[in-house]
Amino acid sequence: MTSLDVPTDQYLASAFANDRAHVFHSWSAQGPLQPTVIAGGSGSRIWDDHGNTWLDFSSQLVNVNLGHQHPRMIEAIKAQADRLCTIAPSAANDMRSEAARLIAERAPGDLNMVFFTNGGAEAIENAIRLAKGHTGRSKVLSAYRSYHGSTTAAISLTGESRRFDSEPGMPGAIKFFGPYLYRSAFHATTEQEESVRALEHLRDVVVGEGGDRIAAIVLETVVGTNGILVPPDGYLAGVRELCDEFGIVMIADEVMAGFGRCGEWFAINHWGVVPDLITFAKGVNSGYVPLGGVAISQRIADTFRERVYQGGLTYSGHPLACATAVASINIFEDEGVVEHARMIGAEVIGPALHSMAGRHACVGEVRGLGVFWAIELVSDQASRAPVDAATMQTVAAACKSRGLWPFVAGNRIHVVPPCTISIEDAQAGLAIIDEVLALLD
Repeated sequence: MTSLDVPTDQYLASAFANDRAHVFHSWSAQGPLQPTVIAGGSGSRIWDDHGNTWLDFSSQLVNVNLGHQHPRMIEAIKAQADRLCTIAPSAANDMRSEAARLIAERAPGDLNMVFFTNGGAEAIENAIRLAKGHTGRSKVLSAYRSYHGSTTAAISLTGESRRFDSEPGMPGAIKFFGPYLYRSAFHATTEQEESVRALEHLRDVVVGEGGDRIAAIVLETVVGTNGILVPPDGYLAGVRELCDEFGIVMIADEVMAGFGRCGEWFAINHWGVVPDLITFAKGVNSGYVPLGGVAISQRIADTFRERVYQGGLTYSGHPLACATAVASINIFEDEGVVEHARMIGAEVIGPALHSMAGRHACVGEVRGLGVFWAIELVSDQASRAPVDAATMQTVAAACKSRGLWPFVAGNRIHVVPPCTISIEDAQAGLAIIDEVLALLD
């Protein structure tokens, strides 16, 4: 008898035991883990093996942009599986070609080519390889408040503390401070000051490291896990100008921020800036099948017209994954998902969070756009001291007990539901957060 023959209740009952006996979890000490057994999901909701249901305000890892079990996505997987499950990357395939065309059409400027990967970290790895191959240089700059993945180059470029145990990593990985007015490294008091001073600092780092030695500057267009930090107007344009001045490749990491999350196909479109490379994953197909990639400018693609690109993956452009990307982009168009995400952020989430900030002493700042928001929690508004980890555990538990599955990072609640969430569900989830914040007050 296979596991598929076992009745659902018995199968689910064994899921926890088998997990604890055999599954090694990421970013975790294994002993204390008590993972919830998720039995199913639909739209903006998930439920466990005991019938408990939650509004998914995390989109899992901020990737289920279309919500759970979208019927057209499921049908696309089934249809492609019936026709062709896999083929080597060296072949041409209709789904791979169509996915690349659809992505390139939505990317800014002349980012006309797409290299497919299995996820975001591999996208970063290959973007760095493309930049180094194009420039012949070895150094890469990235921000301290950043996360780019956990493979060798990606974790080396990651600025947060999760990189520490993997060091020393990739040679030539250099860090700088990006803009973050609420906790400004530059003693700025306005968005304009923060932008100008952050750019001056970045220029100093570029000059100090040798502008002719730097292959790329990689930055999350909107910083994700490390705070949902929306760059001030003028900052990304300034980075673009700096890259042009020194012949540096500008890489926009849109793994989390892209495909509707910020109310745009790509978040960088919000500022009208065209990078040289864009890394994507997550929202391109809502994680239904692993997929990521790099959108490549024509200038960089031409570097490898007669020269071999020394990179590749067995599953690059996997037909099942690309079929879901094609389906996803068509759903985005047909259902107005990008426009809906923009509206929900501007008319529902943003106003509600700003109202909470005015009423709750534990809220230091709220920020975001689209369906990509953060509530920064503090123990004291004057000193801006962050609340501690124990408090955040209490916050997460209080949300879950009230029917909300939160995304908690550092001293923040990230409000990141599916881009398709209804106004009513968004309001219901926000009301739960409001109630939990009142407990902290």
